[in-house]
Amino acid sequence: MGLFDKKFCDACGEKIKLLGNRKLEDGNMCSSCAKKLSPFTTDRRRTTVNEIKAHLAYREANKAEVAAFRVSRTLGGWTKVLIDDGAGKFIVTTSDRWQNENPDVISFAQIGGCRTNVEESRTEIMKKDKDGRMVSQFPRQYKVELDYKISIDVNSPYFNEIEFKLNFVRVDSTSRECRDLERQLEEINQALRDARTSAQAAAAQNAPI
Repeated sequence: MGLFDKKFCDACGEKIKLLGNRKLEDGNMCSSCAKKLSPFTTDRRRTTVNEIKAHLAYREANKAEVAAFRVSRTLGGWTKVLIDDGAGKFIVTTSDRWQNENPDVISFAQIGGCRTNVEESRTEIMKKDKDGRMVSQFPRQYKVELDYKISIDVNSPYFNEIEFKLNFVRVDSTSRECRDLERQLEEINQALRDARTSAQAAAAQNAPI
């Protein structure tokens, strides 16, 4: 088969447009189907056609989960964790119009763990010498910027981790914003850990004797 031969999506059957092919382990997928996949999906090239079809069916069913989702708590800033305590579920989103984005609705029982990380980026602050060249100061000085990150282990057949930043851009370590981001980081971490614990306790209580 030549490079420019017509290809058809093995997920939906539609003809794949030029430069629109997304390779799978045993077939091809169009860009339209690719856009429907969860944003947390990884290793697409190692995914089979049957697995992609199951994933797309899950994403379609997820729309009903989104419609039924009722926010009881909102945690975070730029990236938000929305919690439905009544249903025991949560959503991670950066959109204010999340109802239109079909975000993955995750149950508390799917939480495997939660980790936080403050990632540091250091840039040396230089100065001009008498010849106008940029040189190091003595002692050396640095501008330190931070990213506030959370990783959630998820028990799902379609992805196993949700990783996101709370801040949109790196934050100067001397900024007042850091304190608020640290609070958000701990607040989300604690809320998800508590959710996991409550789900485990409920599962143990309902387990057959």
